[in-house]
Amino acid sequence: MFTGIIEAQARVAAIRHEGTNIHFDMQCSLTPQLKIDQSVAHNGVCLTVVAIAEDRYTVTAVAETLAKTSLGSWQVGDNVNIERSLKVGDRLDGHFVQGHADATAQCILRQELEGSWLFRFRFPVQFAPLVIEKGSICLNGVSLTAFDIAQNELTVTIIPYTYEHTNFCSLQEGSTVNIEFDVLGKYMVRIRETQTQPA
Repeated sequence: MFTGIIEAQARVAAIRHEGTNIHFDMQCSLTPQLKIDQSVAHNGVCLTVVAIAEDRYTVTAVAETLAKTSLGSWQVGDNVNIERSLKVGDRLDGHFVQGHADATAQCILRQELEGSWLFRFRFPVQFAPLVIEKGSICLNGVSLTAFDIAQNELTVTIIPYTYEHTNFCSLQEGSTVNIEFDVLGKYMVRIRETQTQPA
């Protein structure tokens, strides 16, 4: 479980393909604090640390993860938002994030305001019931508040601190991000679906 509050950024140092899996070597200031088998969110995608060497660690993405996220498009040198899992008793500054991206979304507008940045995203229309005005949304691992909701579009505003400490600073119109919808909304939609299905 995560909160959508980014701790650091990691640089993709190497990429290796093995069958349908991809191994990513990540270089990060948090590496000395990590351990093998630990879950770490990468742009909002929960991956397991499988190896550690000096200032690098390795995570593996399987076919299912690659199909539903932007990880397959990562290149050496890319910066990735990093968050370690939530400790019991910690403050929950964002919202409950599972690290299970539901899909990808495309940036269709980037606008610099006076002291903040506005980003608008388009996501697959089947997820439209999961987005509400002023509700929580997780984009590339960052917990944000969605507003100006259309059928399958939403807008978020990024404050300077978030802009400077995440990879939102590198997003442009046309960029793809991982999106995770609020788990409470997903359960509510599932309950409604099962109640309306014939016995």
